[in-house]
Amino acid sequence: MVRQGKVTASTLVEGALEKADAKAALNAFITLDSDGALSNARRVDAMVANGDAPGPLAGVPMVVKDNINVEDVRTTAGTLGIDFIPQTSAPVVARLTAAHAIVIGKTNMHELAFGVTSNNAAFGAVRNAIDPTCFPGGSSGGTAVAIAAGIVPAGLGTDTAGSVRLPAALNGVVGFRPTTWRVDQEGVVPAVPTFDVVGPLARTVADAALLNAVMTSNRMPERRDLNNVRFGVAGPHSDNLSPGVAAAIDVALPKLREAGATLVDIDLAPIVNACFEIGYPIGFYEMRSGLSAFLGKYQPLTSLEDVVGKIASQDVKAAYVNSVLGDDAPTEATYRKSIGRIKQIRLNYLKLLKYHELHAVIFPTAPLEAQPIDGSTETVILNGQTVPTLQTFIRNIAPTGVYGAPGLSIPLETTGHALPVGLELDGRPDGDLDLLSIAIGVEAALATN
Repeated sequence: MVRQGKVTASTLVEGALEKADAKAALNAFITLDSDGALSNARRVDAMVANGDAPGPLAGVPMVVKDNINVEDVRTTAGTLGIDFIPQTSAPVVARLTAAHAIVIGKTNMHELAFGVTSNNAAFGAVRNAIDPTCFPGGSSGGTAVAIAAGIVPAGLGTDTAGSVRLPAALNGVVGFRPTTWRVDQEGVVPAVPTFDVVGPLARTVADAALLNAVMTSNRMPERRDLNNVRFGVAGPHSDNLSPGVAAAIDVALPKLREAGATLVDIDLAPIVNACFEIGYPIGFYEMRSGLSAFLGKYQPLTSLEDVVGKIASQDVKAAYVNSVLGDDAPTEATYRKSIGRIKQIRLNYLKLLKYHELHAVIFPTAPLEAQPIDGSTETVILNGQTVPTLQTFIRNIAPTGVYGAPGLSIPLETTGHALPVGLELDGRPDGDLDLLSIAIGVEAALATN
C-alpha cells in the first residue's frame, strides 16, 4: 500500500508511535526513536512521490530488541553497564532498513538476554500483551509484546535457548529462529555465540518469512500442502503439560491429520539430555568470553566485571557472579569437551529425522502459559508442583539451539479467555525454507474450524 501510494509511511509510523505511547504501561520499549523514525518515513514518502521504487518493506514500522545495534540509537542489552550509541547498524538491521523498513525503537528484554520472563530490574518488567499481570516470556519479551499489542506488525529478537520462540508463544504471535549460521551476528550483543541467532517475530508465518527473506537475502517460501508431510510428535516434550496447553495441543494435532499430515511418536529424550549436559558449560563459558570481546570492540573502557557489578536483576547477577566469573565457572577443558560433542548431537538429530522420514518435529513451545510477574522470577507452579522458572520454560526449546536447527512457534487456538499457547516446529539445519513452507501450511490447517 505504501509503494502504491494508498497510505503514507508517515501515517503508519505516526500511528505506531501513538500506539506505543498509549500502551506505555506494557513497558515494551527501552528507547523510542520518534524523530528518527518520522524522518525515515518522510524519506520513503518522498521516494514514492518521485516515482522511485522503495524496497519490499517500504514504510513498515518495526521494532528491534535492545541487544541489536541500530545506527544512532543507544544499545543497552537491558542492563545499566552497557550504554553506547553505535555509528552503524548491525548488518541484519541494515538489510531491513535498506528495504525501507522503519525502526521506531529498541525493545525491553530480560537483562543481558539471560532469562525467560523479561522481569527486568534495570528498566522495569515487560508486561504480557494479553494479560499485563503476567510476564511475556523472554528474553525478547518487548518485541513480542509490541507486536501482540498491535503497536507494530513485526520486529527482531535474538534466540539462544528459545528467546524468540517463547515470548512469541506466550503472547500469541509467530517467532522464527533461523539456522544459527544463516544470520550475521555482527553488531549483536552476544549471549552464547555458539547458539545465538537473530530471528523475526510477526503476526503471521508469511510476515516472518518475508523478514527472514530480507535478512538472509533468500527467497520467499511457498505454502506446502500437508499431504505426505510427516511430523514427529516429540517426547518427552509433550509430557507434564498444563491443562490449557494440553487442551490446545489436543485440538491442534487432529487438525493436522485432517489436513493430510502423518504424525509419528518419537523419543527425543537421549538427544535432549545430551543437549542440556553440554549447553550449560558452553553457555557459561561463552557468556564470559563473548561479552568481553564485544565490550572490547564497542565499549572498550568498560570491563565485564564493570557490567556484572551493575546488573540489577538478581537472577542474572547470580548467574554471572557464580557461574560465569565465580568458582562454579566451567574450565576451558570442560568447555572444549562440551563443544566437541555438538557435532555428534547434530548427527544424531539428523539420523532421527531420517530414520522416521520426518519433515519436522512438533511439540508445545512451552509446557505452560504465561505466569504472574509477581513471584515467578525463580519458580512457577506446574500441575501443583513448584518448579524452576528458567529450566521449565526452556526445557522444550533450548535443544534447538544446540542442533543449530531452524525452529518456529505458531499460536494455537485456546478456549474462552485462556492465555496464548504455541506449537513449535523444528526442522533440519539449513532447511529454513522447507520449514517455513510447511509452517504456512500448518498455520492454514490450524485456522480451520
